[in-house]
Amino acid sequence: MNKFYIAAALAAAGGAVRVLPGLRERKRRVEETVPVEMRTPLLYLSLPTTSHKGVKRIRKLPINALFRMPDGVVMFTLNAKVPGQETVQVQMYTVEKRPRPSPCVLWIHGGGFVIGNAAMSQPTGGLVARELGVLVVSPEYRLAPEDPFPAALEDCYTTLKWIHDNADEINVDPTRIAIAGESAGGGLAAALAQLAHDRGEVPIQFQLLVYPMLDDRTVLRELHHGTGEFVWTPDKNEYGWTAYLGGPPQRDSAPEYAVPARREDLSGLPPAWIGVGDLDLFYEENVEYARRLEEAGVDVELHVVPGMPHGVDTMIKDSPAIDAFNAAKVAALRAALIPDDATTDD
Repeated sequence: MNKFYIAAALAAAGGAVRVLPGLRERKRRVEETVPVEMRTPLLYLSLPTTSHKGVKRIRKLPINALFRMPDGVVMFTLNAKVPGQETVQVQMYTVEKRPRPSPCVLWIHGGGFVIGNAAMSQPTGGLVARELGVLVVSPEYRLAPEDPFPAALEDCYTTLKWIHDNADEINVDPTRIAIAGESAGGGLAAALAQLAHDRGEVPIQFQLLVYPMLDDRTVLRELHHGTGEFVWTPDKNEYGWTAYLGGPPQRDSAPEYAVPARREDLSGLPPAWIGVGDLDLFYEENVEYARRLEEAGVDVELHVVPGMPHGVDTMIKDSPAIDAFNAAKVAALRAALIPDDATTDD
């Protein structure tokens, strides 16, 4: 790994991250495990997301500069208001020639429930908006530990309900709404699909879950079978779930809708696409959730990327495997929302 890139990453982060100890050994492990096309400075750095003090430091960083909107995409900000609910600020991505009405994708950013903002959705959400000619809406949901469950999920539901109730005003088809997200955002999307199914107010056509954070019981596992060594590690996962749940995960129970993988009956949920790398800490829980969805009669596609650690898909360019992964996300949404392969109006 070129030390210049590590130094540049540290400078950009204002010193709030550190190079992992044992850099030579770390370099050896990366070279043994991670394909060249998926190596980033993130594999050598440690984000202090294992304490509230560290989380507050990370939130002060100018991370928005790392996330670029694809060319041709327009972004604007609105407030999503639903009677009786907290107002949620949302970022919206569109293209000038978007069909009216178009499908809509609610895209939920990641960050382990404790960091991040809607700007993190710009690379992939913007790509979806441009490639499919759909409206993408990304909520600024509340973060733990200041606002534990159910704050984030209710903010996402408020956004979903607002999209549906204001479909005419924002020029979307209320029968063609998909929900999507990566990491904690993917977990929130899975929980949102369950909550929307049970409340019966908003029909969801599809759920796209990108290495979703689905099961707090992963924290309780002693063995991870070669996963979770890079980026999102078991100690970070423990802090994220503890902050979100308001206490450490318990083997026997969790609040309803807080942990998607704990739901016993998955029947009737929207069709799903789940994508994950086989080095990701969430690999096993993602594969198991896909198996259970299929067993429950839900149409599901599981897309596994060999050698991909957690979260590197938004940080790497010119990688055939990452390009294929991103293309698979777009293709899954296209098939669900635009089955006749309709094109953007002139």
